[in-house]
Amino acid sequence: MLTILGFAMIATFLVLIMMKKMSPIAALVLIPALFCVAVGQGAKLGDYVIEGVGTLAPTAAMLMFAIVYFGVMIDVGLFDPIVRGILRFCKADPMRIVIGTALLAAVVSLDGDGSTTFMITVSAMYPLYKRLKMSLVVMTGVAATANGVMNTLPWGGPTARAATALKVDAADIFVPMIPALAVGLLAVVLLACVLGRRERKRLGMLTLDEALVTEPETVLVGAGSGVAGGGDRLTKAPKSGSSGTATGGAEDTEDGDGDEEFKGLDPHRSTLRPKLYWFNAGLTVALLAAMILELMPIPVLFLLGAALALTVNFPHMPDQRARIAAHADNVLNVSGMVFAAAVFTGVLTGTGMVEHMADWLVGAIPDAMGPHMAIVTGVLSLPLTYFMSNDGFYFGVLPVLAEAGAAHGVSPLEVARASIVGQPLHMSSPLVPAVYVLVGMAKVEFGDHTRFTVKWAVLTSLVVLGAGILFGII
Repeated sequence: MLTILGFAMIATFLVLIMMKKMSPIAALVLIPALFCVAVGQGAKLGDYVIEGVGTLAPTAAMLMFAIVYFGVMIDVGLFDPIVRGILRFCKADPMRIVIGTALLAAVVSLDGDGSTTFMITVSAMYPLYKRLKMSLVVMTGVAATANGVMNTLPWGGPTARAATALKVDAADIFVPMIPALAVGLLAVVLLACVLGRRERKRLGMLTLDEALVTEPETVLVGAGSGVAGGGDRLTKAPKSGSSGTATGGAEDTEDGDGDEEFKGLDPHRSTLRPKLYWFNAGLTVALLAAMILELMPIPVLFLLGAALALTVNFPHMPDQRARIAAHADNVLNVSGMVFAAAVFTGVLTGTGMVEHMADWLVGAIPDAMGPHMAIVTGVLSLPLTYFMSNDGFYFGVLPVLAEAGAAHGVSPLEVARASIVGQPLHMSSPLVPAVYVLVGMAKVEFGDHTRFTVKWAVLTSLVVLGAGILFGII
């Protein structure tokens, strides 16, 4: 019964948010509360929620101060050169912009933190998507999928969890998987090409006009003098059969709103601190290095980083309050979503639904599939890492799968390698706090993101699994 109710709860949640019948926060809170009562454990709801909140509180704290930190870095102009470089590469061509999104997300993902990746990627790319009226779900889908492939890095989490659960070396899992993961990353770039060509066809070919900007609604992306390459102006080239109006359900296509967002990178904005550029760059590099080296818990690092960034860049109290207020909306949305997700995960785990669902799935595997348990693990990693946390899958389910495989002569290393192929899909799971940073900063409905991204993420995961089988890694 708990198995059926667990799947029913997840299905109800996904259907309601994709049909936009409920907001994600309301669905994350009310649906598990109702199902908790349905299984006869309503009296324990408070305990489950408190346990879930306690588990996710450090994540919420990390996101709160990370948003403030990177928000300040955006305000002071740290990422303006990145935007200029991307703009020059993209040349206002939708296909290049989508490819640039994939490449930027992949590169930034090297720090191993999904929230950081999404904050930097959206901050750099959002103005271009809004100005050119491109589909914002394309941006979120490509960024999440690229980050999912890179999330398999040993310091990203899943690989380390698999190594710990099966008592093997993380390097023995990751290093042989590099060719398959490289194929997966290539698949993301090809996906970006396909989606970019679709956007180019819908919007028409766009170019950069090398001229000084005189129109008040056109905004330069640059620093210092405000002229990049003699003055970059975004204009549409003549096209046929396209109105240039975005048709994606997630994006706001009002001209005024798009221009307002684009002005966020105005090279003459008052918050720029060009004299402190290298201090801010060094602080960011040091912060990311400390994260990778695990010198301190990530929430503590971002707390210290945000305090230092605010103090040095905005020494006057009114300016500090203004910067905090400017990013309060993102902070509240994201942290609220994380605490709401704590209700969902708390009920799912506390009632035993997760355990029963995992046992049912493992028990449903025919004995004849034993010698192919690595492949089975790879396939199961897609739904299981989507419907449950990485901790639940790697510490609860993976050891059972590895034991079943060992009985048929399958190496635990093969099972461990296969277990990480579902990460491209996992990064769009409603149980991953970082995805709320992505959709929140991009102003995309979570349901729209899910409906658009899941099919492409599944395809990417299967490409990684197929490459692993083809190369003899799995």
